[in-house]
Amino acid sequence: MFDFRTVLLTVSLLAGANLAAAQGTQVAFGAVKADPSLPVEVTSESLNVNQEDGSAEFVGNVIVIQGEMRLTAGRVLVIYNEDRSGIERMEATEDVVLVSPPDAAEGDWAEYTIDSGQIVMRGNVLLTQGPSTISGDQMNANLTSGSATVTGNVKTILQQGAN
Repeated sequence: MFDFRTVLLTVSLLAGANLAAAQGTQVAFGAVKADPSLPVEVTSESLNVNQEDGSAEFVGNVIVIQGEMRLTAGRVLVIYNEDRSGIERMEATEDVVLVSPPDAAEGDWAEYTIDSGQIVMRGNVLLTQGPSTISGDQMNANLTSGSATVTGNVKTILQQGAN
């Protein structure tokens, strides 16, 4: 039996999914708002410091912790601000995982700008929120506001029930 309402609902959902894929999907990210003024703790297997450009490269099982935020990667390059009084940004590569409880994201590369609390993650991004997932090419997250936008080939699986 042909049900016009079912067809209309299906067409609407497909149109909405295509629009979300084209424009990106905005979601909440992390239950606790980050405080970029908190100290940054970094542990790794080795550290290489470049006195000329004021950078430090942490290599091997790198763990970055700032408040509730935790980032792990194979390599993290720390770039200090111009007068070397603080960290400007961090670039993470190799199996990057970002956890801002209760949410987590993984990707190939990430850049964390400390003062603004902005994280850009690229390459095979997978955001997990409880049993639901969102994948895409890039995620822009603001840890201070607790929001994120996933763009580029966005696909989501929304589980029904408690998230």
